[in-house]
This record gives sequence, structure tokens and C-alpha cells, in this order.
Amino acid sequence: MNARAARRRRGFHRSADAQRGYTLIEVIVAFALLAFAMTLLLGSLTNATKQVRGAADAGRAALHAQSLLDQIGVGEGLAPGRRDGELEDGRYRWELEVKPFVDPTAPPRVGEVIGAPQLMQLQLTLLWGEGGPRQRLRLEALRLVTPTDLNAGARSGL
Repeated sequence: MNARAARRRRGFHRSADAQRGYTLIEVIVAFALLAFAMTLLLGSLTNATKQVRGAADAGRAALHAQSLLDQIGVGEGLAPGRRDGELEDGRYRWELEVKPFVDPTAPPRVGEVIGAPQLMQLQLTLLWGEGGPRQRLRLEALRLVTPTDLNAGARSGL
């Protein structure tokens, strides 16, 4: 008996059917795995795109808010009141509230000094998109205002 015949008996020989290639079920399973992997990949790319757009919108909103806060009270008086407006053709909406600052930790004052500067609290809310919790920015700032600024602000409407 030769070595070839011994290998056949031990199971080392592959039949002609096994040498033809992949079966139909193997090809279907491979395509199913490929489709599943592509679905996961496209879902990840879609989520990444949404996050990048949200971050860009939030960054732009922060720039607009900082610009608005920088412009408030420059060249005009600053008085208590509310203002609102739109930026970029209504894509961003803002609302500003100006009111005297009240320190909750300070002891009560008996009287107010006439002609003394006053600390004003600015609350700026900027909304974009649908204005949901992730599409809202709120900034607060304090400004020291002299009585002449308060009088000019009362005349100018804010």
C-alpha cells in the first residue's frame, strides 16, 4: 500500500465536491455580514455629522452672543428693560433682559447714594433651530453704569 492510499483512508483526501468553492449559504452569510457592517458604519457617520453640525451651530451661537454682549451699552445708555431680535435671517433668536443687580449675600442697605454708579445684570438668551435644551445658550454679565448712562438709556428705550 502506498502513502497516497493511506492518506485517503485517514481522511486527508478532499472530495471533488469540497474543492469546487464556496456554497450558496456561505455567500449569503458573507453578504449579510457585509450589509450589517455597512449599516453600522453609515449610522455612525450620520450621528457624527449631526454632532459636528450641532457643535458648529453652538460655536456660532457663542460668537453671536459674545458679540451682542460686547455691543450692549456702547454708544448708548443702559437702562432696565427687555430687548429681542434675530440674527442671520432668523436662524438665531435672542432676548436680552437688563435689571439692577441684587446681591443676595449683601446686608440690606438703608439708603441709596444719589449719583453713585449702579451695577446692572445682563441676561442674554440665544436660541437656534427649534430652541430645545441643546439649542439654547444663556449668558449673564454685569455692567457698571453711571447715572448719566441710566438717564441716556431711559431716553433711548432700553
